Amino acid sequence: MGTESISVLSGCAVIVRGQPRGGPPPERQINLSNVRAGALARRAVQGQPDTKDTPDEPWAFQAREFLRKKVIGKEVCFTVENKTPQGREYGMVYLGKDTSGENIAESLVTEGLATVRREGIRGNNPEQARLCDLEDQAKAAKKGLWSEGGGNPRNFVDSLHQKPVNAIIEHVRDGCIVRALLLPDYYLVTVMLSGVKCPTFKREADGSETPEPFSAEAKFFTESRLLQRDVQIILESCPNQVILGTILHPNGNITELLLKEGFARCVDWSMAVYTQGAEKLRAAERSAKERKVRIWKDYVAPTANLDQKDRQFVAKVMQVMNADAIVVKLNSGEHKTIHLSSIRPPRLEGENKDKDKRFRPLYDIPYMFEAREFLRKKLIGKKVNVTVDYIRAATSAMETGGVPAFPERTCATVTIGGINIAEALISKGLATVIRYRQDDDQRSSLYDELLAAEARAIKNGKGLHSKKEVPIHRVADISGETQKAKQFLPFLQRAGRSEAVVEYVFSGSRLKLYMPKETCLITFLLAGIECPRGSRNMPGGMQVAEPYSEEATFFTKELVLQREVEVEVESMDKAGNFIGWLHIEGVNLSVALVENALSKVHFTAERSSYYKTLLSAEETARQRKEKLWANYEEKPKEEVAQLTEEKERVAKYRAVYVTEITDGLHFYAQDVETGTKLESLMESMRGEIAAQPPVEGSFSPRRGDFCIAKFGDGEWYRARIEKVESPAKVHVYYIDYGNREILSSTRLAALPPAFSTRTLPPQATEYAFAFIQVPQDDDARTDAVDSVVRDIQNTQCLLNVEYSGIVCPHVTLQFADSKDDVGLGLVKEGLVMVDVRKEKHLQKMVTLTGICNLCALKCTSLFPSRASDGSQFVLL
Repeated sequence: MGTESISVLSGCAVIVRGQPRGGPPPERQINLSNVRAGALARRAVQGQPDTKDTPDEPWAFQAREFLRKKVIGKEVCFTVENKTPQGREYGMVYLGKDTSGENIAESLVTEGLATVRREGIRGNNPEQARLCDLEDQAKAAKKGLWSEGGGNPRNFVDSLHQKPVNAIIEHVRDGCIVRALLLPDYYLVTVMLSGVKCPTFKREADGSETPEPFSAEAKFFTESRLLQRDVQIILESCPNQVILGTILHPNGNITELLLKEGFARCVDWSMAVYTQGAEKLRAAERSAKERKVRIWKDYVAPTANLDQKDRQFVAKVMQVMNADAIVVKLNSGEHKTIHLSSIRPPRLEGENKDKDKRFRPLYDIPYMFEAREFLRKKLIGKKVNVTVDYIRAATSAMETGGVPAFPERTCATVTIGGINIAEALISKGLATVIRYRQDDDQRSSLYDELLAAEARAIKNGKGLHSKKEVPIHRVADISGETQKAKQFLPFLQRAGRSEAVVEYVFSGSRLKLYMPKETCLITFLLAGIECPRGSRNMPGGMQVAEPYSEEATFFTKELVLQREVEVEVESMDKAGNFIGWLHIEGVNLSVALVENALSKVHFTAERSSYYKTLLSAEETARQRKEKLWANYEEKPKEEVAQLTEEKERVAKYRAVYVTEITDGLHFYAQDVETGTKLESLMESMRGEIAAQPPVEGSFSPRRGDFCIAKFGDGEWYRARIEKVESPAKVHVYYIDYGNREILSSTRLAALPPAFSTRTLPPQATEYAFAFIQVPQDDDARTDAVDSVVRDIQNTQCLLNVEYSGIVCPHVTLQFADSKDDVGLGLVKEGLVMVDVRKEKHLQKMVTLTGICNLCALKCTSLFPSRASDGSQFVLL
């Protein structure tokens, strides 16, 4: 029967009508026999609560468009094979005037846009058999429904490659969902705006719709600007059969306008696919919040109650708490805990399997140690910029259903050198991003950047997202384990200075250390001092803290907590605690505590090489009469008269060879007496190296290790590694000469055991000139250093130790031939000033130096009350 197609209802149903004869021709709906195409989206029927909105089935839209292009406006022929009691007709449709034309059902099946109804197939029906064969061929060719991914609108969206497509908006469902006709192919698609959500119309159980606040206004805003308008649409993604896109109007981006006018809010799940810049959407939403328009009329900013100085500030990082929080020191001196916004540190999945073993989160949770170390190395002791994002209110255990209570937490974005620490942590796969409810505004101000960093980490398989085996940290805690400590003691004693990280500070002189080389934890007590004890539980009750115990603990924490230090272990106590000396950046912690009047020298320090330094520091603190020495009174002079007589300046000069002068006017010298031993050792060592040359690049440098280094003259010398920036930049200190150099690791090798520091101690010793002040002015200090270099470097002199200093001994130095004092010569030339000493046995030397000082002033006609660098002249 020849007719004309006038409408396509779906991929397998058309409406046809015959030729007009004396009036409008009748219309008939023909459903294709033996095939089925996907159903198009359908809204729930109003008044029927059992019905629901349904989306397009896979390939339903493509089948309908295929059929529309084939038959609309064309002459077709159809046959009716079956008619149901309800009047529905099933048959075959052909293009043209008779059944010799193209079979539409077969065309749909061939393109994979429809499936064959096989349940009612009769064995003797050739048409049905042909449809089955065509379906099998479509499956083999993976067409349409049978393509990879199961066939859905995503393939259509992907085929457009996020390029702008001309379209006409046919219908506006609400502020952010529209029905658009894509040109020039006339595809009709439903598009949801990416990155935003508008108030909508909620469907109730009875089928009625209840508008959310501002839903009607949002719909009108979009409708009045887009309905029946020519626009461009960028189809960006298609998750769960929902097409996401951005609509570009000649007057602007409707997504940004909705946000700016307070008709929409940002949504995280679709923000990730937005191609026009997520930061623009966040800025538009922020503008609406600040103006409190429409849906934001009752909005209160998370940091609204904070002053500007409390919202943004610079602070120094003192401690890293696991992997998502730090303790910072404010300019006021107050310590504050800051949590990194919107990140979750590594967590243990499931229950702890080994219940007999003590659980240690830092070492037992995968990647927790790596995350903590990343933050520690990046932040400890450095100043950071803190921007408070929100204050998380305190929670109680009852409110959180058994979860432990948390105090109020300040959550912030922390940056250093322009790097967002949370983002860096997430990009390495050492933390994850917290997901929030859409109405939860307490999140990082750079939340989108965190999500993007997490997506990169997942894609690259970093850290927590890696498929490799998780790192295991077997760290032995031998604190209080007497037997283990006894076995370990000889190794630490022989090692000399060992690297360590201070994990915890119990008191001013008691610490817990992590030894990275030995992968163990030890309790370490500072040697040579008596530090005030804090309060503690005793069998008889609570023992009251001694005065200044808290100050001593705070001082030690601020100086060494979570810092990399060097320790010298001397012995251990009966409880398995190691006793020794701790150094950080050249500072002896025991000496620093004594110098700051927070500890006293213990008699056990007498056998130590640091004894004189400790006594000098204690005397300085005692003279200041502060803290532990606040009530100190000097003994009457008659009682110490004999002692004064005994303490005369001892001039015991010995021959030394000056090898290096530093920019700070210190110098390094070798004892002439041991010079032959050094020459013999160097000759033997170079002979062994020549016989068995080290393999280039085989040595892995680590800070604190002794090694041999090839100097510029091509010879090998003993050295100690001070810092490793990279394999190409290793800082070394030549222990027998005092000079320093930056070398490539290829010019380093392991120190042969026969030539270690146990065979011959380091020969270069650092000294400072006694009785003189080092100029603070750079030019003046350079002149003084240049003069000393010309006079004494690489020459033999006579040296006498006058008194101890914090860093090194202070000495007088004489020329070997003339016996003239080098320091005195600097004063005579007006290059340095006199440093006044209060010790009576040194007054003679100070007076002599001061007279030379005065002569230098008269010679140069300089009589101001203060030098150019700010130091006072001393006129004696």
